[in-house]
Order: sequence, then C-alpha cells, then structure tokens
Amino acid sequence: MTLREANADRERRDLVTRQVMDESRLIRFVAGPDGSVVPDLARKLPGRGLWVAADRVSVQTAAKKNLFSGAAKARLTVQPDLADQVEMLIARRCLQQLGLARREGVLISGFEKSAAAIRAGRAAWLIEAADGSADGRGKLLALARHQATRVCGVFTADDLSLALGLENAIHAVLLSGGRADRWTDEVERMAGFRPLTPEGWRRDFPGDGAGGEVEAAPGEGAGRVSDARGSAP
Repeated sequence: MTLREANADRERRDLVTRQVMDESRLIRFVAGPDGSVVPDLARKLPGRGLWVAADRVSVQTAAKKNLFSGAAKARLTVQPDLADQVEMLIARRCLQQLGLARREGVLISGFEKSAAAIRAGRAAWLIEAADGSADGRGKLLALARHQATRVCGVFTADDLSLALGLENAIHAVLLSGGRADRWTDEVERMAGFRPLTPEGWRRDFPGDGAGGEVEAAPGEGAGRVSDARGSAP
C-alpha cells in the first residue's frame, strides 16, 4: 500500500483555496521554535499542521499573504524563498528514494540494461539525466513511449551520480513495485514545482510531464496529473 492509499481517508484544508483535500495532495508546515514557518515533508514534526497544496503557486501565495499566521493564530515569520525551500527538500527526498532503490536492487543503470528493462515491461520509470546526450536519451524515450513507461528528467548527471554512488549516471530505470510507488509519491510532488522533463524534450516524448503534468499510464485513470501529490518516508 502506498502512502497515498494509506492517507486516502485523511483530509486537510488547503490554506489558500480553503478546499478540503487528501493529505497526499498537500504540503505540511509547522511553526518552528523561533516563530518561523518550517516545511514538514515527512509529516513528523510536532505542532499543529498548516497545510498548503503541493505546488509552487499555492506555497508562494500562502507565503506572500502569510496565511500561516491566521491558521496558527499566532504571528509567524515566513521566508520569501519558502517555495524554493520546499522544492529543494522534495528533490532531496526523490534522490534519497533512488539511492534506496539501487541498494535494494530495483534500480537499473546504464543504457543497455535500461533499454532491456523497458522492452521487458519491467520499468515503472525511466530516469534520464537532464544534461545527458540527446542521442541515447532519444532512443530510450522512444522505447518508454511505446511501453507507456513514465519519464523523469529533473536531475543532472551529477545529481544522479551522487545519489546512486556511481560515476557519470545518465540513464536509469526504476522497476515496478513498492519502491517505485514511493518514488512516484515524491516525484509527483516535484511536478508541482518544476517540469518533470526539460522543455526541449517535448518533441521527443509528447505528454511526458513537461509543464508540470504527468502522463498516466493506461489503466491508471485520469487525474493522476499536474498537481498529483504524495509523500514517502
């Protein structure tokens, strides 16, 4: 069971729209000891939760209007770069999930192995370095499109190499299963803050998540798209 499924019956009110949503679609914040607003992506920090939809515009709006103070019934200080902080924390959690996946043996790296996993229908996600070569990427994107494998191109080769403990990590595949579900929870939150693939990839992989949308694989149903949220331990 993914955290999204586990939290399906836990709803909170978004400070910006005042809509009641599943926790999986929101970012939790708390008041820090110094009266600052602190992101709590793991949802473990003590204190009353202050919930905002998991996208950049919502977090920026909540910060600009300091909606946190009203919800907390206390004067709170909001850093002007709060949305950037949240994005950085989500990115870190995504990379941590990839490191765990490699240690568990459910992440494959390298062009040939990645291509084989996609062809075999074992790949949940193709993860491509944003600054990798267009030739190899194009071939894997074509395979991914044919197999309805989802694609992420958020991270650079340096980001992936550090997370995976490899040299020059360019191509990787996350195999279907529980770890892929947890990765999906995290990376879908990332989609609210930056496109999951660079702008220039659209011609190679239409509908791949550029602009914040995430393409649902057949049978997943509509709605698992632009502001789909999630959390992972």
